[in-house]
Amino acid sequence: MQVFKFGGASVKDATGIKNLAQIVSATYPGKLLVLVSAMGKTTNALEKLAQAYFNQQDDAHQIFEEIKAYHFNVLHQLFAEGHPVFDEINNTFVEIDWIIEDEPADPFDFIYDQIVSVGELVSSKIIAHYLAERGVKSRWLDARAYVQTDNSYCEAHVNWEKTAQLIQKDIPQILEQHIAVVPGFIGNTSENFTTTLGREGSDYSAAIFAACLNAESVTVWKDVPGVLNADPKRFENCIKFEELSYAEAIEMTYYGATVIHPKTIKPLQNKSIPLFVKPFLNPAEAGTVIKASAKSVDTPIIIVKEKQTLITLHSKQAAFISESQIAGIFKAFADARIKVNTLQVSALTFSASFDSDEPKFESFKQQVPDFDLRYNDELKLITIRHGNAETFKEFVKGEVYLEERNRITSHFVVKA
Repeated sequence: MQVFKFGGASVKDATGIKNLAQIVSATYPGKLLVLVSAMGKTTNALEKLAQAYFNQQDDAHQIFEEIKAYHFNVLHQLFAEGHPVFDEINNTFVEIDWIIEDEPADPFDFIYDQIVSVGELVSSKIIAHYLAERGVKSRWLDARAYVQTDNSYCEAHVNWEKTAQLIQKDIPQILEQHIAVVPGFIGNTSENFTTTLGREGSDYSAAIFAACLNAESVTVWKDVPGVLNADPKRFENCIKFEELSYAEAIEMTYYGATVIHPKTIKPLQNKSIPLFVKPFLNPAEAGTVIKASAKSVDTPIIIVKEKQTLITLHSKQAAFISESQIAGIFKAFADARIKVNTLQVSALTFSASFDSDEPKFESFKQQVPDFDLRYNDELKLITIRHGNAETFKEFVKGEVYLEERNRITSHFVVKA
């Protein structure tokens, strides 16, 4: 039994969906569960819609009409007029109509999840119908009936015990007769509200289903030949890894390598399930396999994260930064739902960098009243693993605001 995950770039248009069908058809018949992301840049568009609606902007309905037009344009290229998929997709979009016809009465994170989750619902339904058109016995499954979470909207935490029970209850039997097509990125609360698992969370969804089903493997189909040592959009002559260990992949994704969602690796590692990263335009290529491996990495890995904020806290009493104060600072980060990317502590100061997010930062600032706070934004974080002096000289450009190194990994917060 295998799990395939197709990202937004691989299903951005009718051509991409036809290519997906060819890849799936090559596996059929066989036990296969397919996770799909929203089409193309739909998540970005739905985020824009959620913001426009929450802020009561005049263009909210225009944004929504453009999203619908994009999807129906793809539908017309895949299906004949009168096909049931047109009504099904229209009815799915009605969920957003119901939300935006009234003024917002809920917190933004809740509204975000109810609106943005529709992208995966729509794409997965289109793909399930198209596979059926191609003669593949497919069945659409609603991820919300299986992935149970808490109510931490925008980045929900999975209740693994309940989720495993639900997945194992009927999906193995379904896979005996059908290829399952499942929307990624989304889950459900005990109150039956939709949640999302964090940006780019469809990879994580694939790992959840694979771990609960004890899958043979997971394959993530991307627009790159595999896992590279750097972003090919930023750097030339990138090197593809044939094989990586789970630990190396976790380190890479934690610090911002976007090829895989950071939470994806650990559930697979726990079950010793290999993860393949392969190019969807060249499915016969080997790609990269991530698995239990003792193979060492001797190629420098360069990861760049934009939109970083760097803070420095000084005690107002001009006293040493104590362990109890550090604990309080980390509690403030946790309460504001900020993940720290780098940190540095001196006798009198505490410095840290994190992904810029104004609402979260404002929440954090309110929780550290005993400190003088200075900050810089519009920075970027350059992480280099397995580097040396030559690597640092080649890839670290600009004014360095903070530098942190250990034996394997070095971080540089620099002016963007």
